[in-house]
Amino acid sequence: MAGGPVSAAADRLDALTSWHADWTGLRVAVLGLSVTGFSVADTLTELGADVLVVSETASEEYARLVPVIGARQWTGPLDAVPAALVDFGPEVVIASPGFAPHHPVIRWAREGDVAVWGDLELAWRVRDKVTGADGRPAEWVLITGTNGKTTTTQLTASMLVAGGLRAAPVGNIGVPVLDAVRDPAGFDVFVVEISSHQLWYLGLQSGPDRVSPHASVCLNLADDHLEWHGSARAYRDAKALVYDNTRVACVYNKADVATREMVEDAEVVDGCRAIGFDLGVPGPSDVGLVDGILVDRAFLAERHTSALELTTVTELAERGLAAPHVVANILAAAALARSLGVEPAAIRTALQTFRLDPHRIEVVAVAAGVTWVDDSKATNPHAAASSLAAYPGAVWVVGGLLKGVDIAELVSSRGPAAKAAIVIGVERDEITAAFARHAPTVPVFEVDHTETEDVMAQVVDLAVGIARDGDVVLLAPAAASFDQFASYADRGRRFAAAVHERIGGGADGDTDDRSRSPQH
Repeated sequence: MAGGPVSAAADRLDALTSWHADWTGLRVAVLGLSVTGFSVADTLTELGADVLVVSETASEEYARLVPVIGARQWTGPLDAVPAALVDFGPEVVIASPGFAPHHPVIRWAREGDVAVWGDLELAWRVRDKVTGADGRPAEWVLITGTNGKTTTTQLTASMLVAGGLRAAPVGNIGVPVLDAVRDPAGFDVFVVEISSHQLWYLGLQSGPDRVSPHASVCLNLADDHLEWHGSARAYRDAKALVYDNTRVACVYNKADVATREMVEDAEVVDGCRAIGFDLGVPGPSDVGLVDGILVDRAFLAERHTSALELTTVTELAERGLAAPHVVANILAAAALARSLGVEPAAIRTALQTFRLDPHRIEVVAVAAGVTWVDDSKATNPHAAASSLAAYPGAVWVVGGLLKGVDIAELVSSRGPAAKAAIVIGVERDEITAAFARHAPTVPVFEVDHTETEDVMAQVVDLAVGIARDGDVVLLAPAAASFDQFASYADRGRRFAAAVHERIGGGADGDTDDRSRSPQH
């Protein structure tokens, strides 16, 4: 009804586009109490809002802190909408990324015309808490993709810092954007790793003050998180939202047609440019490779006839950064950094000191001529495919929770080249069936231990019996870890520990040596 409670709440929310707006007494339900949920609650109570935190569980630390910051808390089952939430009557619900579109509380809010935000929507609205010397808040760069998000976020932030900008890697990488927004030191740029879940929430927003990044990129697209989104199309549509309202540069992967189509379909600010990257020779407005040299043909006036050198594959190999998918990430990051005016020399400087995070194509040992590689971060088939392309002929350790994704295509395309497969996890049958159908000549070994401590010990024992001088044993599970491990990092640590316990680092190489990363 016109002029009713719903309309009044919407009018008030439309006016809340600054830290300095009047948030006093706004009734906000915060869903979830992890790092993101707490940052939301902490921000809102600082602004004077009336906050109810709703979560299924709460750690002892957060349960203690919620009343300290001035919020209320309800904890219990969320398979139905709790009466405490209904009675609270929120004007807006702000959900942590784990809450899927079909969650009962999200459905209740949307069906009741209650505004639903994610943490990034709130962060964008209050981004002016700390401004730069020019009186403007930090620029945003958005980075998404099925794989490579974290590495590209770190690379981009490193390049920006080397170029003299105050930049912070935030978002899905582990640091809530709201924490960075409230940092009194202030920043020039937030490099935001953004998940498909967070993008779905951004897609609920409209109006002139919706998120408008300086630059954005979708690195690649492959099926993932289908159980959250409900379909491959819904997942793709969420990823595509990264480009909406971009002002300066939409960076896309020329080798992945889906990302190009996303840019073509995106509603961007007039004057925004499409910048392509891949491992081929770049055209004007692209970054790419020419005779082993990474070059920029996008951000120079003479781009139709000239290119700027950024670094070389040889230099990257010396840093363990020459795997093809890593080079692609570097090119994407360089395009984002160049869009903000970072000079090629600064990009080269940043790459000279950059190291990949643990569990990303990390060589954990070299012994008896065998290289043991931990890519536990390869939690879906697309990521594992990149690892297998970098290490063809490896003894492949694969398996875990498949998250509703069909692994048959990966086994069909990469499995036949493997020397052997060692299958772990609770969903082994689908993997072994895929090998039987698509790579029947590849020896397949199953590890059926359910005890976490035993899984990797048996993996290493099997691999020792298979691998010979010159071989690679590659942990690239193509699946999530939560069936048997606390996280992908826990899975990788246990793999490395089992390797070191069984065979050590050996005299043939350092256990932290990355110099054997493959080249093109």
